[in-house]
Amino acid sequence: MSAELSGDPVNQLSPVGRKRIGYAPGVYDMFHVGHLNILRNSRLACDYLIAGVVSDDLSRRAKGKSPVIPLAERLEIVRSIRYVDEAVAEDVPTKIEMWQRLQFDVIIKGDDWRGTDKGNRLEREMAELGVEVFYLPYTVHTSSSMLRQALNLELGLRA
Repeated sequence: MSAELSGDPVNQLSPVGRKRIGYAPGVYDMFHVGHLNILRNSRLACDYLIAGVVSDDLSRRAKGKSPVIPLAERLEIVRSIRYVDEAVAEDVPTKIEMWQRLQFDVIIKGDDWRGTDKGNRLEREMAELGVEVFYLPYTVHTSSSMLRQALNLELGLRA
């Protein structure tokens, strides 16, 4: 069966060949304008955008706390954003494992990763796979961590 008839938008051909698949991973907890900016601007780097929503367990391991919004709800929110073609749970510990599953051409991260140990490691790992790392400006004035702190202060809880 040809790619045009497969019904799979990732494999449908554009006039210049296979679509460029982008992967934008994130926790996307307490969805805010910074998340929207990343997803909207991710379309600059790809033809088909997959948003990877980090699982509760992986988020807990990486950040030491669980997301406020459960994974199923975060997936539903991200899936409903018009810039996103597909939303998947990121439930494996490495981006290499997600690449093996999704075969993306470019991974999109906030520029707060650029020049950091984790950003440099990501660039090395992705380069070995032929995947570009595309950085977008990080929205400094809004973050889920800031929202969580404000909620905790309002509720009289400790951060």
